[in-house]
Amino acid sequence: MRQQHRITGLAAALALGFSLPGCMTGQDYTRPELALPNHFKEQPGWKVVKGDEPPLRLNWWESFNDVLLNRLEAQVATNPSLAQAEAQFRQSLAAVDTTRAALFPRINAQASYTRSVQPKGQNEVVPGVREVFTTALTAAWELDLWGRIRRQIEAGEATAFASAATISALSLSLQSQLAQSYFQLRTLDAQKKVLAESVEAFRKTVELTRNRYEAGVASKADVVQAETQLTATQAQAIELDVQRTQLEHAIAVLIGKAPAELDIEASSELTQLPSLPDAVPSTLLERRPDVVAAEQLMVAANAQIGAARAAFFPNITLNFTNGFQNTRIERLLTSASHYWALGPAAAALPLFEGGAKNAQLKQSIAAHQATAAAYRQTVLSGFQEVEDSLSVLRVLEEEARALAESVRTGQEAVKLTVNQYKAGTTSFQAVLTAQTQSLVNERAAIGVHGRRLDAAVALVKALGGGWSTTSLRDHQPADEGVDWRHYLPYPES
Repeated sequence: MRQQHRITGLAAALALGFSLPGCMTGQDYTRPELALPNHFKEQPGWKVVKGDEPPLRLNWWESFNDVLLNRLEAQVATNPSLAQAEAQFRQSLAAVDTTRAALFPRINAQASYTRSVQPKGQNEVVPGVREVFTTALTAAWELDLWGRIRRQIEAGEATAFASAATISALSLSLQSQLAQSYFQLRTLDAQKKVLAESVEAFRKTVELTRNRYEAGVASKADVVQAETQLTATQAQAIELDVQRTQLEHAIAVLIGKAPAELDIEASSELTQLPSLPDAVPSTLLERRPDVVAAEQLMVAANAQIGAARAAFFPNITLNFTNGFQNTRIERLLTSASHYWALGPAAAALPLFEGGAKNAQLKQSIAAHQATAAAYRQTVLSGFQEVEDSLSVLRVLEEEARALAESVRTGQEAVKLTVNQYKAGTTSFQAVLTAQTQSLVNERAAIGVHGRRLDAAVALVKALGGGWSTTSLRDHQPADEGVDWRHYLPYPES
């Protein structure tokens, strides 16, 4: 009968603890209302549309149709910074498991041996040397009646979710940096080709002026000016080599390689600007991993408020002991040596702690307010980045058209002035001016094209790069059932 009462009492205590999962202090998270724009002022026709389809595909760089860029982007996954972020994500998952473990009883196996002798002159229950052998199982369990532990688990899961979103944000940032560095490198290649062609043209100009000088129809100053123009242009080409080398090194590091391991063959063919979307889904806030990460940190801070409020309620713990004790080891595991204890069932209610708990509650509320402000700032920054990129693309498109016309007229001006110089109807200074301006125009046109590619990448990044919250599934552990080895008292391999 006593055994039955003992089991019944223990079962009732366990049932009580698991039957109150809904009793949690604090408020559940709700997303704050934000006033979002329904159009973008920097690009006529751009608007927010209903729907959840991403404006770009996940491998957005493929829209630039550059084979080498595709190969380089595929290697961003080996970047050490991503490996560090992945490890931090696994660390946050383990922290959640650590917090969740507090929901379960803590069970320990104990064994002890005591050899003692009573002091002389006292009544000795057992004279002489006394030996005591003890073995027992002890269990202690904190009842999460007020949801403190569950709120901490909620906060930990949100933090882990934010960590996974941070991985995606870092990956998108690295991919964008790689694309922009690659396009800058190709811009330098195209400019170097223009400089090489100009060097050849300026060599012919030097020969022309020397021949005219020897014929007595040109001055020595014309020869010196022609030679100066040639050497200055050669120096500009050398300077481009320095910039290209640095960009190549930067690309190597972005894909997790030492600079000596990567050589990018020069190519003067410029990547064409891809077609970009003309609308943004209404779920833009879920298309940027940095916005998702900021919101999840706000979720975690909200849960911590509930945990701080739960600290004001009594902390109730149950204890249970079941074991054996005897002075003879061979009689230890007998029914006569058996003992058990249910309790103490303790409740601790904080009465005075110098205001510590109120201070912790105020701290958690302030932390939530800070994360909410950071979330709003991240959202505003996201729309600013979209507006900035649209503005740059719009202005550079107009500049590109103007420069294309200036390149055409500049090349025509060079031909006319050279022919006039040969005919003796204009000075060499006019030739020099026309050739210099034509070179400036061509380099500027190439530079603007590179800047348009850079702005296109920035817009892709501002739109989230085709990313969505479904991408976070790649960072969540597969649901393969309970692995009971995780609960055993030895390290998992």
